[in-house]
Amino acid sequence: MWASAIVAYLHYLSLAVIFAALIMELVTLKGELTLKAAWRVVIADSAYGIAGVLVLATGILRVLYFAKDTAYYMHQPVFWVKMGLFAIVGLLSLYPTISFLQWIKLLRSEKPPEVSAEKIKLLRQIIHWELVAFSLIPLTASMMARGIGADWQLPWG
Repeated sequence: MWASAIVAYLHYLSLAVIFAALIMELVTLKGELTLKAAWRVVIADSAYGIAGVLVLATGILRVLYFAKDTAYYMHQPVFWVKMGLFAIVGLLSLYPTISFLQWIKLLRSEKPPEVSAEKIKLLRQIIHWELVAFSLIPLTASMMARGIGADWQLPWG
């Protein structure tokens, strides 16, 4: 019982950290970046990555051991929509993360990165899309908990 509660708690906490990290990135990526602001973005993105791995790991644990039986999820169309949204968010996050990682060498030498206004705009747009897609994931979880979509037909069965 305790293990189930702790895994669920870590799952929900990770979701909150993901939202907070993305919001932090979004509000910090404005105009010319200072050294402090650039480090804030890199740290927020690191927290985002760790929370993303943790939400995935705890989600797998919940599907396999701590929630309804695995077959329920495998045959639940909304579960696959949820997984698709998670994959989309993961793919969207690659470009910003790679961009932020490229700043680290400069930041360690105490120089802020020179990022064009166009790149800042693109990074912000991607983060907006990540937030939109990620916001739909709890909706799909809520739908599954209420049996919405359970009668939808999956193409493979």
